[in-house]
Amino acid sequence: MKVGVAKESFPGERRVALIPGSVPSLTKAGLDAVFEVGAGDAAGFPDAQYEASGAKLVASRAELFALADVILQVRALGANPEAGRADLEHLRKDQVVIGLLEPLSELQAVRDLAARGVTAFSMELMPRITRAQSMDVLSSMANIAGYKAVLLAADTLPRMFPMMMTAAGTVTPAKVFIIGAGVAGLQAIATAKRLGAVVKAFDVRAAVKEQVQSLGGKFVEFDLGVEDAEEKGGYARELTEAQKQRQQELMGQVIAESDVVITTASVPGRKAPVLVKAETVRQMHPGSVIVDLAAERGGNCELTQPGETLVQDGVTIIGLTNLPARVPYHASQMYAKNLSTFLLHLVKEGAIQFDLEDEITRETLVVRSGEIVHGRVKALLGADRA
Repeated sequence: MKVGVAKESFPGERRVALIPGSVPSLTKAGLDAVFEVGAGDAAGFPDAQYEASGAKLVASRAELFALADVILQVRALGANPEAGRADLEHLRKDQVVIGLLEPLSELQAVRDLAARGVTAFSMELMPRITRAQSMDVLSSMANIAGYKAVLLAADTLPRMFPMMMTAAGTVTPAKVFIIGAGVAGLQAIATAKRLGAVVKAFDVRAAVKEQVQSLGGKFVEFDLGVEDAEEKGGYARELTEAQKQRQQELMGQVIAESDVVITTASVPGRKAPVLVKAETVRQMHPGSVIVDLAAERGGNCELTQPGETLVQDGVTIIGLTNLPARVPYHASQMYAKNLSTFLLHLVKEGAIQFDLEDEITRETLVVRSGEIVHGRVKALLGADRA
């Protein structure tokens, strides 16, 4: 069975689905790895390294798709809604596609993949269970996004993060407020703390308080009239409108005194909740910075412009999307580990086995042989038609 890795076509995407170090484990499992020429260049993995690992290189995308039984991508159609359409003509019946698909929001892409007769697995739908931790792409990429968000804030803020006592006087530390203490938020707390900032964090899930404190952050508690808002899978449950308004009011006081605010509240398939209103931004000190990690889903800040950096009332609002692609070497390393582990989980005796009794296989399988099989996706498609 041949496993193909194409060069990513999404604008600004510098990651690659597999790195040279991933190839030997596939070879050991009886799989042949085929890469499009230049697939890893933007991430820092030249063709020579792939050849040295035992992979085959092909000159064109069309040739890669024609040869491969399984196509591995960072952003497949759905997560690559425009440029990804060009790949449809290359896909054939029963070919397997594995990657980020955005199946809960890009429903037409799911229909189009089904129409080509392919089988598609979505890495976003990986269940958050212990057995699947080594395959959890969302957590891996959130780690990188949280780290990069702090560096962007530190580079933009017109003051330093750490306290310094010098002959020229004492420099007070920057105040950083992290909204959301999931994987990205916890990494942002750790990174900001390492840079010397005073860090506060808030999350509606009471269970994360100890994690925040273990990283040196102060957990801010607000009385929202809910004991714990954690739902299955570890995500935060959506609050009522009254609770959201109360949350915005209470957080506004902390935001106003912060130099940096990093927002991370996002759930796959849903629009990001607005947590920072425009009037709250106006209360911040000139020179303050907001980094909105939910920008790709509309943003947690009311003023965020996805993909843009703007200044409003002296406050810089960074709405850059796809931050992991700005750290492509290690982002690719982590993504490749997740993806190759998942692929090897599926493969038995050199071929993919569809064990639907296995939660990992069942929950990530969106389309099989042209039929849409995932329960949540089918429900959304039914609602979409209604």
